Amino acid sequence: MKIDILTLFPNMFQGFLTESIIKRAIEKKLVEINIIDFREYSLLKHKRVDDTPYGGGAGMVLMCEPVVRAIDDLRRDDSLVILTCPQGKTYQESVARKLKDYHHLIIICGHYEGYDERIRNFVDLEISIGDYILTGGEIPAMAITDSVVRLIDGAINKESSTDDSYTNNLLDYPTYTKPAEFRGLKVPDVLLSGNHKKIKEYRLNEQIKKTKEKRPDLLEDKND
Repeated sequence: MKIDILTLFPNMFQGFLTESIIKRAIEKKLVEINIIDFREYSLLKHKRVDDTPYGGGAGMVLMCEPVVRAIDDLRRDDSLVILTCPQGKTYQESVARKLKDYHHLIIICGHYEGYDERIRNFVDLEISIGDYILTGGEIPAMAITDSVVRLIDGAINKESSTDDSYTNNLLDYPTYTKPAEFRGLKVPDVLLSGNHKKIKEYRLNEQIKKTKEKRPDLLEDKND
């Protein structure tokens, strides 16, 4: 898989690309991730990419031309172009699982007051990672990239990804490790029993219980 991320702040991705699962996936050549400063596609003096909005208003707006020139240069027949924005589809695990089947993702990070509306004509999918405001699209781009890369075969232990929260519309079951007792708090006996059938039943019941308590909306979605 190849992921191209268009941003005005490429240095924000330095730690993201050089740690943990992302680093290992790159080293294994499971994914190629390119961080591209789309100022390089500007034809204006000083590589300018923004201007004041027509009709007045606060802030600066990202121009069409440098963003679309970047898309035109990078897009292939098998590319999916993603725009990170508050108006996009709310990101979920089910979306990540669809994205991991693409060979090439282009993710555009916004900044300033917003995009020239015409940029939307050149993208395939708009994604929001939640109903709150961020300074720019870099953090959403990292979230999308991380959630997709970990699903690529070989990036992590397959059992780890299949047991994750949201894979079956349920939150993950509680996990424990040594010591078996800490300050009077004990690991459930069933997990120490060695009875794998009972452990599996316990974990499923705990998933359902947790989901009912903390995210009942997930159960509602499952029944739709």
